[in-house]
Amino acid sequence: MDNQQKYKNYLLEKPYALLDFPFGLAVMVFKVKGKMFASVATDRASGLCALNLKCDPDEAQALRDIYKAITAGYHMNKKHWNTVLIDGSIAPTEIERMIDNSYQLVVRSLPKKLLKTMELGDWL
Repeated sequence: MDNQQKYKNYLLEKPYALLDFPFGLAVMVFKVKGKMFASVATDRASGLCALNLKCDPDEAQALRDIYKAITAGYHMNKKHWNTVLIDGSIAPTEIERMIDNSYQLVVRSLPKKLLKTMELGDWL
């Protein structure tokens, strides 16, 4: 299984996650209740899988400082989003942690009225 398929599957395991293609078939966009929490595409320059993930601004900068494969979000708000290039330099468990964090940040921003109708278990 290639990285794009691996992370697509992981992202779709999140409660209420849906796959959308608002930017064309080349970019998979993952949403929860209509709000984007990730995107997956192939990086044009390297040919590698790249994920855009929401992140706390301080953590976003720290991750960019630690990992060469993490940059400010491509075509996203640079303060709140990171682009993670899947080049083997970041442990898969760390990438999954970043995905989980992105999902939680978006879920927590949903209206409280909507959250009450959702069964999210440990996601809050």
